Amino acid sequence: MTERQPFQLGTIGALSLSVVSSVSIVICNKALISALGFNFATTLTSWHLLVTFCSLHVALWMKLFEHKPFDPRAVMGFGILNGISIGLLNLSLGFNSVGFYQMTKLAIIPCTVLLETLFFNKRFSRSIQLSLAILLLGVGIATLTDLQLNVLGSVLSLLAVVTTCIAQIMTNTIQKKFKVTSTQLLYQSCPYQAMTLFISGPFLDRLLTNQNVFAFKYTLQVLVFIVLSCLISVSVNFSTFLVIGKTSPVTYQVLGHLKTCLVLAFGYVLLHDPFSWRNILGIIVALVGMVLYSYYCTLESQQKATEASAQSFQAKEGESDPLMSVENGTEVLSNAVVQKVPVWNLDKDLRA
Repeated sequence: MTERQPFQLGTIGALSLSVVSSVSIVICNKALISALGFNFATTLTSWHLLVTFCSLHVALWMKLFEHKPFDPRAVMGFGILNGISIGLLNLSLGFNSVGFYQMTKLAIIPCTVLLETLFFNKRFSRSIQLSLAILLLGVGIATLTDLQLNVLGSVLSLLAVVTTCIAQIMTNTIQKKFKVTSTQLLYQSCPYQAMTLFISGPFLDRLLTNQNVFAFKYTLQVLVFIVLSCLISVSVNFSTFLVIGKTSPVTYQVLGHLKTCLVLAFGYVLLHDPFSWRNILGIIVALVGMVLYSYYCTLESQQKATEASAQSFQAKEGESDPLMSVENGTEVLSNAVVQKVPVWNLDKDLRA
């Protein structure tokens, strides 16, 4: 009797799950906040993470995935950093205009590209850079309104961008370095994220809304929407780690802007939100950027696969001819280049 293999979700499935779950939770939370007056976003996020951890614990008990412990300091640092980035994003929204907050979210992609270029020697072709610029332009046209600046809000936005970029890069790097799945990483880091927000959430929400989450009147309708939001969040958190692990932090951010466009469209259709030709133009431009980004990423992936298979074929040909191997042996050794793969030094970063 063979052991049951864990369920594997492909890249397309992960992207689709992320889009559907994220758009669903935004619509659910919008109804919860706008219609029912539950304005405690940070505390709600901590509940999301607690429910996610409990769900994963049940999945582990059912042997749907394997628990794989690894560096506890790395897990704790990563979990706390993720929690801090969520709190800073909420503070950024609270202390800035909506337009400046959208600009903050747009800044995450170029910041991620810069960090990966500087610290991971990752190269982005001009075609990729152009498609990202078109995407950001489209989302900017569709979402940016007023850009009111203030010192405190600007500092919070800067910290939010940096911590979010580092957390998402670490999500990808940790999975590759320790060879853990997105589920294993989420299961181990969830308690730290949840506790960080569970402790700080009520204080941040009171600071932003001047209301007490514990004094709020919880009607049956509010409780139903909170439970629904928490259940959808399990899929959101799982798909987030899955997408970043299978693709890259930049691709995840591109996907995030697709969700923004879909939320605008669904808000107009379902909730009758105001919609202008500027929104329509911005969404069209953003979709063009996304299509170009997807096309160039696929093209470059195919080129790399072709080059890798060609090198593999040449290596096999060399092995099949002993005389050629002997004659070229010295030359091969002398021309060999040892490449150092950049690895995110978690211990160093945690001590810093």
